[in-house]
Amino acid sequence: MFTGIITDIGTVTELEQAGDLRARIKTGYDTASIDLGASIASDGVCLTVIALGDDWYDVQISAETVSKTNLGNWAEGTRVNLERALKVGDELGGHIVSGHVDGVAEVVSVLEEGDSTRVKLRAPQDLARFIAPKGSVALNGTSLTVNEVDGQVFGINFIPHTKEVTNWGDVAVGDKVNLEIDTLARYVARLHETM
Repeated sequence: MFTGIITDIGTVTELEQAGDLRARIKTGYDTASIDLGASIASDGVCLTVIALGDDWYDVQISAETVSKTNLGNWAEGTRVNLERALKVGDELGGHIVSGHVDGVAEVVSVLEEGDSTRVKLRAPQDLARFIAPKGSVALNGTSLTVNEVDGQVFGINFIPHTKEVTNWGDVAVGDKVNLEIDTLARYVARLHETM
């Protein structure tokens, strides 16, 4: 489990396609405190650490994960939002995030408003019903509040701090973004279906 509060921006330094996709991510985390087999959310995708170095870790990414996320677009130099798994007693500053991406949204507009940036995204048709104004979503692993919803399109506002401590400062129209809907929204919708 994660909170959607990004604690590092990593950089993809190596990619190897050998059966599954293997990626090396350079990090500011103290890798001596990371165990092999640990889960680290990388752009919102829960990935398992399979190797460690002084300032990097490796993950193995299955074809299924590549097909359901934006990780197939990673290249050497890609900046990646990172979050280590939640520990008992940690502050829950965002919302409950599983790291299991539901689909990929597309950035359709980016508008500067004062010091903030308003971004509109198009959700996949089958996920749009789970997104509500003032509800939560995780986008590339970042816990965010939805401003407005119009069909499949929804808006998010990024304050300067968020743009500085995540890769959201690089956002551009056309970007593909990992989308995880709020777990509570999923259960409310399922409960509604059974009534």
